[in-house]
Amino acid sequence: MSTINLPAPSELHALKKMAIEAAQVGGEILQKYAKAGFAIEHKTRLSLVTDADKESERTIVAMIKKAYPTHQILAEEEGIHSDQQSPYKWVIDPLDGTTNFTHGFPFYNVSIGLEYEGTCILGVVLDPTRQEFFVGERGNGATCNGQPIHVSQVSELGTSLLCTGFGYDVAETADNNLDEFCRFTLKTQGVRRTGSAALDLCYVASGRFDGFWEMKLNPWDTAAGVVILEEAGGKLTTYDGAPYSIYGNKIIASNGHIHEQIIKVLQAPA
Repeated sequence: MSTINLPAPSELHALKKMAIEAAQVGGEILQKYAKAGFAIEHKTRLSLVTDADKESERTIVAMIKKAYPTHQILAEEEGIHSDQQSPYKWVIDPLDGTTNFTHGFPFYNVSIGLEYEGTCILGVVLDPTRQEFFVGERGNGATCNGQPIHVSQVSELGTSLLCTGFGYDVAETADNNLDEFCRFTLKTQGVRRTGSAALDLCYVASGRFDGFWEMKLNPWDTAAGVVILEEAGGKLTTYDGAPYSIYGNKIIASNGHIHEQIIKVLQAPA
C-alpha cells in the first residue's frame, strides 16, 4: 500500500475542528428550515434543491474561506469555489438527502470531506435529527459522538443487511440498479434504500449495515463517508474490485468480510 502524506498533527487537528464547527452550523440551518418551512426548486423531476441547501452551503463555504482562504472548495450547489492551486480541497454536501428533507423524513445530513494531495484524509457527517456526529481522520480511526465505531463481523451475504440507492435518471435508463436491487434482495436478509449515501457509508462503518453499493454518485456524496468507513475497518472498491475514487462512477463499501460476495453478485450475468 502506498504511503499517504498527511498534514502535521496540529494542522490536522485544526482542520478537523473547522469541519466539525462548520457541520454543526450547517445542521442548525437545516433544522431551522425543517421547522419554519422552505421553498423547493426542481433541478430535474427527481433532483431537488431548497433554501436550506443553499443557506447551509453559503454559510459552510464562508466559514472555511475565512479560515483557509487559499484552499480549494467543491460544493454541490455552486461547484468549485476557488481555482487557486492548493494541496487542500474541501468537498461539501450541505444537505445530503434533500428529497427526504422535503418530505419530512428524518434521514438527511451535512457532509464535509477534505482532500490533501488528492487523497481524502478527513470526513465529518452530521445527522442533525439524531445529533449523531460521525468523524473519520486518516490514521486515527472513526467515531460517532466521540465513541469509536467499527464495521460488523458478518461474514456471509445470506445473513447480511445491505443498503443502496438509485440515480436521478432511474426512470430514463436501463442501467438503473433495479436488477441489482432485486438480486441482492433474494440473497440477503434485507436491502434498505435510505436516500442518503453519506449516512449509508457511516452506517456500514458503525456496523448497522454490512455493505453498500451504488452507481452514479458525485464526489460530495462520498468524500466524507469513505474516510469514516475505511477508518472503521471497512473496504472500498469499484464493482470490479479496483480502488475506489470519489470521482468514479460505482462504489462498493463493506465490512470487508462479504466484499468478494458482493462483487460476485454484481458481476453475475443479468
